[in-house]
Amino acid sequence: MDSASFAVIFDMDGVIVDSNPAHKIALQAFCKQHGHELSEQQLREKIYGRTNRDWLTNLFGQLPDEQLRAFAEEKEALYRKIYAATIAPVAGLLNFLDMLAAHSVKRAIATSAPRANVDFTLAGTGTALYFETILDDTFVSRGKPDPEIYLKTVAALQMDARLCIVVEDSLSGIQAAQGAGCRVIGITTTHTAAELAHCDFVVEDFNGLTMKQLRQISGLEG
Repeated sequence: MDSASFAVIFDMDGVIVDSNPAHKIALQAFCKQHGHELSEQQLREKIYGRTNRDWLTNLFGQLPDEQLRAFAEEKEALYRKIYAATIAPVAGLLNFLDMLAAHSVKRAIATSAPRANVDFTLAGTGTALYFETILDDTFVSRGKPDPEIYLKTVAALQMDARLCIVVEDSLSGIQAAQGAGCRVIGITTTHTAAELAHCDFVVEDFNGLTMKQLRQISGLEG
């Protein structure tokens, strides 16, 4: 079987980088500054995996576009400042990307994050050359768990959704990927393996993932 007959789509936060701890610090600082205290449950239910527009609306209600943009830029600049000194790829990612490249497997990023964070992440992890297809929050009008970003990424890759394996950490992202008809590898940076049991496969990081396993997940090999 041609090993390049499937594609791998990566969410970014919690997948390429384990950035949620830094996002959490930035979110809590931002929200406290603006009069909100967030519990862990609220972070998981209202914020993780969503576009800035979606979570800001969840938190503050309807806001003028100018205010939404200002809030989003404030929070993301704070996040980048917090994470800049310690940014690193998730364990095993670089070897995994090398393996995919060696087998000519198509690779894409589909993220709810703004482009500034994508550029920051790619530069900080040295992974820019691995991805020709990148969709950020400007490509969608409906954030995860709506499947729009994955439907558009599948189309950009010119692939059948059933032959696209999405790597996701958030429940909203998993719902979006499954809603688009993709297979899903859940990575336990944000949720437990039990919480990700509805994925096709669950991993702690990228160490040990093989082409044979990917073909099995994609349904190309029994």
